[in-house]
Amino acid sequence: MPVPATPPGATPPDPDGAAPLVSVIVPVHNTRPYLARSLGSVFAQTLDQRRIEVIAVDDGSTDGSADWLTAQVRHHPNLTVIRQEASGGAGRPRNAGLDHATGAYVFFLDSDDRLGPEALDRLTRMAQAHGSDVVYGRIVGADGRPAPVDLHTTRARVTPFDSPVYWTLAAYKLFRRAFLTQHRLRFVEGRLLAEDLPFGIGALLHADTVSVLGDYDCYYLHGRPDDSNASRQDLDWCAYLHYIGTDVLPLVEGGVPPGPDRDRLLVRHFHGEILMPFAAPYLARSLAGRRAMAEAARPLVARHLTEGVLRALPPGLRLRAHCLRTADHDALTAVVRADTGADPGPPRIAPDGRVHAGYPFFRDPAHGIPDSCYDLTDRIVMRQRLTGYRWAGGVLHLRGTAALPPLDAGSAEVLLRGRTAEHRIPAQYDGERWRASVDPATAADGDPLPDGTWGLKIALTAHGADDTDGADGADGTDGTGPAAVHRAAWLVPEDAPAPGEPPDGPAYTPRITGRGPAGPTTAALFLSRPHGHLHLTLGRAATEHPLGTDLRGTATTTRTGRTTLTAHLTLPGCPPDAALHLLLHDPRTGRTAALRTAVEPAADDRYTVRARLRGGPPGSWQVTLRLSAGPLRLDLPVRTGDGPAPLTVTLPRPPRWLPSR
Repeated sequence: MPVPATPPGATPPDPDGAAPLVSVIVPVHNTRPYLARSLGSVFAQTLDQRRIEVIAVDDGSTDGSADWLTAQVRHHPNLTVIRQEASGGAGRPRNAGLDHATGAYVFFLDSDDRLGPEALDRLTRMAQAHGSDVVYGRIVGADGRPAPVDLHTTRARVTPFDSPVYWTLAAYKLFRRAFLTQHRLRFVEGRLLAEDLPFGIGALLHADTVSVLGDYDCYYLHGRPDDSNASRQDLDWCAYLHYIGTDVLPLVEGGVPPGPDRDRLLVRHFHGEILMPFAAPYLARSLAGRRAMAEAARPLVARHLTEGVLRALPPGLRLRAHCLRTADHDALTAVVRADTGADPGPPRIAPDGRVHAGYPFFRDPAHGIPDSCYDLTDRIVMRQRLTGYRWAGGVLHLRGTAALPPLDAGSAEVLLRGRTAEHRIPAQYDGERWRASVDPATAADGDPLPDGTWGLKIALTAHGADDTDGADGADGTDGTGPAAVHRAAWLVPEDAPAPGEPPDGPAYTPRITGRGPAGPTTAALFLSRPHGHLHLTLGRAATEHPLGTDLRGTATTTRTGRTTLTAHLTLPGCPPDAALHLLLHDPRTGRTAALRTAVEPAADDRYTVRARLRGGPPGSWQVTLRLSAGPLRLDLPVRTGDGPAPLTVTLPRPPRWLPSR
């Protein structure tokens, strides 16, 4: 069945009939079930099809893929099909596609994946705008296959050392074709796995401009139901490790001098290539096969494992690297089994707060593995979400989730961080969900919370199995109490607005709240910039978030000269005994005149206030509303309509023959 020939919403054709803007190269080998999805996503691009050259290279398929492709040529004149004998990997068909490409840019699409409808239009526009040699589009996992990196941030220029782009060296991205020709970048042929590593490394290390398009889902990386993706296949892992050591890592050594930058790149290769086989593929082999794999990896570890790389690895990989370097086969197998078959044991927390992963042979003198190989202290990061926050009866109610994997947190608190003080409020916590109430009347350790700005954090405390050798107290610590780990994180609402946009919702409406014997005060929630951390401000500090911003009024005068002032506003938390009076205010002299005011409360903290006057002090007066509640006294300007103009009343001077009132 042919895929649609006319994509909906396509951009206008190129009026000049120029050469293709982009060549999409698709290597194909026995992927007939996925071709309609993959090629269809190219033919459905919003970029005009006359600007897209599609080159599908069939690499010896035996499932009818080649015939299906040939049939599509009748419906898609921009499709070229090349047939060749099976080569054992995607490298040769990609190179064949490059030899035939004529577009200014080249995009490599795997035949079981697909593009977002606007991907080519957006990617080429970005490349043209910034002169990019390489453009990364955001990658999305699908059908159970995860994306390799999270590229959410669009940036015109990045490097392998200041962004995560080096963590995905696969081919599916946009390249300037002249750049590939200039540096003679080609794919390794005849390899099923990692054939694109030398190509990807060379492109990133030679490119003048690498850009990231992170605000659109450009590439969908699909898993296959039969788990037959190339990355899932079993290989001759000894030969694979030899290839990594002779064809891949020398490119890093030759392109980046020793130091932190090279270490950053090597960390990715220890994750992705050197230590990757030491999981299920390693355990599936005989004892002799495991030793052979370890012997193949040992030269790579000896040459490339610097202390900087070792520190950057997580404990599981750090232990693998150490065991490979020291030829500790028993410990290596035990560590791999702990990760592959079941989770490692519970972490151990030392009296000094250091946390050690629960892998085997910790402090076992027969193996002598350093404690640093197990240390995961700096990797204990809180995962938390603020899922709810609201005011009720002058109390701020908070709820969320929080955890400290792999530790089991035992207690939670909300921290109020001020400039010179910190207060802790216990939270109800079940190991995952937490709730807490912040009452300004008692939040300062039972006393009223002082005026000022208070940052809100969630803090967790976790206890774990002690890691001592029995030399300390009976409880396994230094005798001062159970060992614990503490972490705190700023509260960020999960419904926070985009940067630069004001927060919305009733929780952010400034209000009045009680503080017990200290009397009522103003309170407001706001989000800090640019990080969006939740803050509470009280009293004078709340003047940046004033009450009554929706206070609007009108003045109507009858033919007999009687003027009625009417104003409406929202006053959350207004005490029942608060006094509201309309005033006439002369901004030039500072004089005020109080008016007899009627107050009408309504639902949702709405108030209507009215005052009637006939005559009065002559002159032009601005109308304000005075709120008095205990020690709290505020004068709120009354404005007209939706603008900032104050409501103004002009009272005439009475005739001379009438007494002035």
